[in-house]
Amino acid sequence: MNRHSFLRALGSTLALLALAPAALAQATEPSREDARLITATQVLDELRATPDQNVPDWLMQRAYGVAVIPEVIKGAFVFGGRYGKGVLTVRDPTSGRFSNPIFISLAGGSVGWQLGATSTDVVLVFVTPRSVEHFARGKFTLGADASVAAGPVGRQGEAAAGIHAEIYSYSRSRGLFAGVALDGTAIAFDRAANNAFYNGEEVTTSEITSGKVTTRSESAHRFLAAIAASANSQGGAEPSSASAPAAPSPPPSPPPAPSTGGAKTYPMEDAQPGQEPK
Repeated sequence: MNRHSFLRALGSTLALLALAPAALAQATEPSREDARLITATQVLDELRATPDQNVPDWLMQRAYGVAVIPEVIKGAFVFGGRYGKGVLTVRDPTSGRFSNPIFISLAGGSVGWQLGATSTDVVLVFVTPRSVEHFARGKFTLGADASVAAGPVGRQGEAAAGIHAEIYSYSRSRGLFAGVALDGTAIAFDRAANNAFYNGEEVTTSEITSGKVTTRSESAHRFLAAIAASANSQGGAEPSSASAPAAPSPPPSPPPAPSTGGAKTYPMEDAQPGQEPK
C-alpha cells in the first residue's frame, strides 16, 4: 500500500469514527411517541406515590379505559383554549387486559375574560362501555357524546363526585391534583402518531384494541404496567355513601336451667369450721 492509499484509508476510518457517536445517539434517542409514553408513565407513578392525591383505586378498578394527557397547555387572552397530546388504553371486558396504547390529542376552548397560560397533566377515567365505544369513530366531545364530571380524589366516596358520569376527569398543576371540568373538550385519534408508532399507513382504533397491530416498545409495556398497577390494585374497596351502624353484640347466653329430673340435696357449707355448731 502506497502512502496515498494509506492516507485515504485512514481518512475514511476517521470519518466513520466521527459519525459513529451521532448514529449511536440517534439510535438510542426515543421517538416522539416513546417520549409521550414515558411522560405519561411518570405522571401515573407520581400520582400513585401520593394515595391521598390520586384517582381512587375503586374507580380505576371500574375503568373501561384510561387516558393520560401530560402537559396540556391552557392559554387565554379573552378567548381561551387548551391543547395537548396523550395516550389512551382500553380494557377488554372479557380478559380484563388493557390494549396497546392509542395516541390521542385533546383540544377545547372557552369564552370570557381571562388572561395567562398554564400547563397541567390531565387524566380521564372511562367508567362505561359506551364512553369508550364513542372513540371508535375517531373523535368525540366530552359533555356532548359522553357525560363528564370532575372526579373524586384520594379516599373520597363516590358521593363526593356529586354526579354519576361516564367519564371522570382530573388535572394536576404544580403538584396539586383535583377533579376538573372539561365539558366541550374534544378527544381525537392522533393519526400521524399512531401510524408512526405501529409502522402502518392507516392504523385504526379497532386494529389497536383488537391486537391486530402490536408493539414491542419497552415504553408501551411500562405505561401499561403503570395502568394495571392502579386498575388491579386491591388497596381500597369502593366506599359507600353512608356508614352502616355496627351491629349490637349478642346478649350473653343465660345459664342453663336446673334439671327437674329428681331432687338432690347437698350439705351446707360450714361457715365456722372446727367449732361446735350453735
